[in-house]
Amino acid sequence: MGAGKTTIGRILARKLGKRFIDSDHEIEARTGASIPWIFEIEGEASFRRREAEVIRDLTAQDGIVLATGGGAVLNPDNRAYLQARGSVVYLRANVASIMLRTAHDKNRPLLQTADPRKKLEELTAQREPLYREIADLVIDTGRPNVQSMVQTILAQLNALEQSGARSGRSPDPSPSMTEQSRIHLNVDLGERSYPITIGAGLLGDAALLAPHISGRRVAIVTNTTVAPLYLARVAGALRAGGHEVLEIVLPDGEEHKNWASLMHVFDALLANKCDRKTTLVALGGGVIGDLTGFAAASYMRGVPFVQIPTTLLSQVDSSVGGKTGLNHPLGKNMIGAFYQPRAVLADTATLATLPARELSAGLAEVIKHGAIIDAEFFDWIEHNIGKLMARDEQALAHAIARSCEIKADVVRQDEREGGLRAILNFGHTFGHAIEAGMGYGAWLHGEAVGCGMVMAADLSQRAGLIDAATVARMRALVAAAGLPVKAPDLGTARWLELMEVDKKNEGGAIKFILLKPLGAPSIQSVPQDLLLATLAASV
Repeated sequence: MGAGKTTIGRILARKLGKRFIDSDHEIEARTGASIPWIFEIEGEASFRRREAEVIRDLTAQDGIVLATGGGAVLNPDNRAYLQARGSVVYLRANVASIMLRTAHDKNRPLLQTADPRKKLEELTAQREPLYREIADLVIDTGRPNVQSMVQTILAQLNALEQSGARSGRSPDPSPSMTEQSRIHLNVDLGERSYPITIGAGLLGDAALLAPHISGRRVAIVTNTTVAPLYLARVAGALRAGGHEVLEIVLPDGEEHKNWASLMHVFDALLANKCDRKTTLVALGGGVIGDLTGFAAASYMRGVPFVQIPTTLLSQVDSSVGGKTGLNHPLGKNMIGAFYQPRAVLADTATLATLPARELSAGLAEVIKHGAIIDAEFFDWIEHNIGKLMARDEQALAHAIARSCEIKADVVRQDEREGGLRAILNFGHTFGHAIEAGMGYGAWLHGEAVGCGMVMAADLSQRAGLIDAATVARMRALVAAAGLPVKAPDLGTARWLELMEVDKKNEGGAIKFILLKPLGAPSIQSVPQDLLLATLAASV
C-alpha cells in the first residue's frame, strides 16, 4: 500500500494503450460500498473473498493494467492467477516512505491502529516474500520522478518480452544470437589468464558458463534489483546442467558494499556447507562484482568465481582486472584483494533494462579509457555519444570491447597496481572524495568519476600539461553523457582530508592521474595552490 500503484498504473496504461483498473475500485463498484465500510461491517475475511473474485475475473481479460490491493498476494489463488496470466511488477517502498504517503489517508483500514508504523512493519514482513515470489520486475519507488519509473518499467517489460523470461522461466538463448556476433577477448596473466565474452543472449547459455564451473555446487550472489530480472535465467541454466545452486540476494546500492554484506555471503556459504570446489558467480553491477570477488578470495582462503556483469560500468571496467573489495567509512575500496575471476561474461542485452542514470555512469569509464590511453577512441566516443546514449547495440558493443581491451592490456603489464595500473584511476581521486564526502550512494560511482575527470583535466591545464581546448572537450563530452560537471561544495578542508585517503598516495603526498596530453597519462603530485584553484573553480 502507498507505493504508487494507481499513479504509476494509470501512466503505464496510457503509454501501453491499455485500460487501467484498480481492483479496490472494482470491488467498490460491484458492492456499492467503500473498502473501509466492507472491512468494518463484513470484516477482512469477507473483503478478501470479494478481492479474490475480482482478481480472478480481471486477470482473465486482455489489454489491461491492473493495480491490486497490497494484500492480494495473501491468497494463493490470486498469486497463481497473477503469475500465470500477466507480467507482475512489484513497486517496492520502505516503511518510512509508506508512512509519509499514507499518514493522512483514512481509507486504509489496516492502518487505523494506535501504532501504524508497527502495523506496516508486520505487513511488510508478511507480504515481502510473496511479492518477490511472483514478481517479474521489482521497481524501487524511492525515486521521486514518476515518469522515470514508468520508463524503467517499459524498458524492462520490453526486455522480458524479447527474452521470454517471465515468472522465473529460463528461456533458451535467443535464436538470433550467433557465435560469430560474440566478441572474445583474453586477459593474459599466465596461469591466471581468463576469457572475456561480450554479446547478447549470454545469460542463459549454459554451455558458455559450464567450462568455468569447478565443482557441482554454485553460489550466485546478486542483489534485489538484478535478481527479479536475471537470477532465474542463470540459475535455471546451471541447474539444467546438473549443478546445485545456492542463491544469495543482497540489498542494492553502493552503501551496501560493506562488511555486513560480506558477512551475509559468508553466513550463507557456511550454513549451506559450501566447500573449496564451490564456484561463486557475481551477477550484477560493480558492487556485487567487487564484493563477490572479495568473498571468493577470502572464503576457505580462495574459491573460484565468475563475473557476469549486468551494468555498463561493470562490463567496461570493474569486472575486469581482479580488483575486489568493499568500502570503509573513511575511504572507498580500501579493504580488498587482487583476485582474478575464471571468466567474464558480459551480456549486452542486460543494458536494455538499465536505468538511464546507470547507463551514463558506465559511459564515464568508457570516456576514461579513451582519455588516458587512446585519443582516437576518445574521438570516436565524441562522434558516437548520441548512439551510445540511445543504446545502439553496435556502438555499445564496440565501446565495451575497446574498453576491455585497454584495461586488459594495462592489467597484463601491472596486475597489482605497482605503477602503470594506477592510470586507470584517472578522475578517481576526486571521484572517490565525492562519493565518501556525499555519503556512499548519493552519487553513483560513474557520476563521481565523470565529474572527477573534468576536475583532473582542469588541474592538468593548471599544471601546464594540456590546453584549455582539451579541458573544454572533456567537459562537453562528460556533460553529453548525462554526467555532472560541477562538483559538490564539500569545503576545502574536507576535500583535502578525503583525497589524502587514497591508495596512490605516498608519504602523505596526494598523487593525481593527469593528462599529458589527451591519450597519455601522467602520475604526479601538484603544488597545493594549483589544487586549491581547481577545487575553487569546480564547485
